[in-house]
Amino acid sequence: MPRFFFDIREGTSFTPDEIGLDFDSIDVAEREAAIAAAEIGRDRLPVSDDRVVTVEVKNEHRQRVLTITISLEVDRVVPAPTDPKGAS
Repeated sequence: MPRFFFDIREGTSFTPDEIGLDFDSIDVAEREAAIAAAEIGRDRLPVSDDRVVTVEVKNEHRQRVLTITISLEVDRVVPAPTDPKGAS
């Protein structure tokens, strides 16, 4: 079973995967990387100044085979719209 490594980038922070995980195929590794990126994004992006999380998946030879990127963009309307009914 092939081994895949999931290196994580959050802004300027980089966390290499030194252990890796075994998956039946690159398709399964891709799905797991997408889940991991989504979970990191859900937990960290709304409260962090860094708004991009990247998971780089590497094969057993440490060659990059795919990249998953999750980003959060906040676009506030300024000034905020007022309630036409006068409620706050």
